[in-house]
Amino acid sequence: MFNDRAQIHVKGGRGGDGALSFRREKYVPKGGPDGGDGGDGGDVVAVADPGLRDLSSLKRRRRIAAPRGVSGRGARKHGAGGEDVEVHVPVGTQVFDGGELVADLAHPAARVLLARGGRGGRGNARFVSSTRQVPRFAEVGMPGEERDVELHLKLLADAALVGLPNAGKSSLLSRISNARPKVADYPFTTLAPVLGTVDAPDGRQLVVADVPGLIEGASEGVGLGHEFLAHLERARSLVHVIDASTPADEQWRTIDAELAAYGAGLDRLPQIVVLNKIDLEPDPAFGIADDRIAAVFRVSCATGAGIDELRLALFRLVPEAPPLTGGEDSVADFLVYRPQPPPRPWSLLRVEGGFRVLGEPPSEEELERALREAGARRGASVEVGEESFEFVP
Repeated sequence: MFNDRAQIHVKGGRGGDGALSFRREKYVPKGGPDGGDGGDGGDVVAVADPGLRDLSSLKRRRRIAAPRGVSGRGARKHGAGGEDVEVHVPVGTQVFDGGELVADLAHPAARVLLARGGRGGRGNARFVSSTRQVPRFAEVGMPGEERDVELHLKLLADAALVGLPNAGKSSLLSRISNARPKVADYPFTTLAPVLGTVDAPDGRQLVVADVPGLIEGASEGVGLGHEFLAHLERARSLVHVIDASTPADEQWRTIDAELAAYGAGLDRLPQIVVLNKIDLEPDPAFGIADDRIAAVFRVSCATGAGIDELRLALFRLVPEAPPLTGGEDSVADFLVYRPQPPPRPWSLLRVEGGFRVLGEPPSEEELERALREAGARRGASVEVGEESFEFVP
């Protein structure tokens, strides 16, 4: 089943804890603090993969978390950072957070950060000063970012087939490309977009999308119209397939009205009109004069008449694709840069026998969550300002 929507919960890795350690070697019975820093937690990153066609791989993978950083050790050994987790999505995927578009992965290898990993805690060697030569505490790693994101796929195609149900779009796609969509003699045979590749004799290729048939009211969401029309937004040309055995002008006006009502520039795209089923109506009439119509072809998907001429003409009539950009460090075409939240006004320190809160005291709920993530056990001593209590989860 074709899936063009997915909702996932992403969580960056927690930072590793700083080490609370003192140098203890032969002939050095009272060495100084030597606790290393914890590594930063891993990030969750979305990457546009040209090898994927839809978001079905994320339907069973709803929660994605990056690994935490490694805690520091003695002898000033710093922990390694957690590995980043890449979420591979099709080219053309848009990322939404709270209903707001934050990134558009419109070209191969485009990347966007979904959840940042937490900062690693500092070891006690970092807290040595002229007035504090034996710090008996180390910093606990910070938690990673956590949020729900929605992914919407808009197909990237050179041309898209549009028309009323049962106009013959799927049959046409199977004739001109390598796609093998379901074909039957009843409306709404196609229930999900299908992509096909059209090959030219000189080796050039075009990607053509077969979008489910549109009905009146599709621009208002009738019959999943919004979902289907969204896949036309990135096409550079529309192939308007019309059943030649019925009044062609009326069919064209119906679909064109839906394209205009939907917006997003669909009514400004160049069109190639294909009058199908000339085996039933050998000389169909078409009286629409419009500057957007680049050419009109009369074909029969049943007999193959006119198909070769149409296939070759597509390479001449469909506008050239813009050059692809991208690389290993490519960013999304559209990316909302959000200011980083202010640093937490308090930090959790690991001390001998328990934990200490440094800075502005947090709420009980926030402190309990931080202690759980830090691995605090029942009965651990917790100091907050002048108060001290035992942790009871």
